[in-house]
Amino acid sequence: MEAERLIEAGRRALAGSRGAPAVMAEAWQAQALARTIGGRLARCGPAEVRAEARELGEIGGPGTMAIDHPVVPAGEVRASLLTEVADARAALTALGCLLGEVGIALVGIACDTEDGLYWQCIEAIDAVDESVDRVHGMLRRLAELPPDHGFEAAHAHEQDREDGPCREREQGHERAGPGETLRGRAESWPVTS
Repeated sequence: MEAERLIEAGRRALAGSRGAPAVMAEAWQAQALARTIGGRLARCGPAEVRAEARELGEIGGPGTMAIDHPVVPAGEVRASLLTEVADARAALTALGCLLGEVGIALVGIACDTEDGLYWQCIEAIDAVDESVDRVHGMLRRLAELPPDHGFEAAHAHEQDREDGPCREREQGHERAGPGETLRGRAESWPVTS
């Protein structure tokens, strides 16, 4: 499923969640989606955002809200449905909105909960804030690209092809940036910024 559709599903689920466990589950889902999108952009996104995308992919991992978090069954991880990030700017903008809404919901839960859940909320809020900072940093970098940079044109062209940038990675290739492809196994190439 495309990133923007998954983000919208997350926003709807968050809006419909009632009670602390449901909000915490949606906060976990949003953070998992942010990590997944960050990982995808670090591998096959614009070179200008790869460093921050890599950092986004590492935020809130197994030290804070781990994969076996009791309120999110492992088979229901929305981020596992991600197949592509068709438009990096649009996806990051939508992700920033989702994370902002998650932060507000977590503050509400933290203000009205017992001590144990309070500290989980605080850790989750910290992870969300850090994720929002990375998302805004990537959006700033994309906004700084000159109009003739060609990211949109190259990206649109790749989306029309059957073997877009993430398919190239699956076949052992990785894009170095807009319009470039590095040959060889993707795992053997360092991610550059």
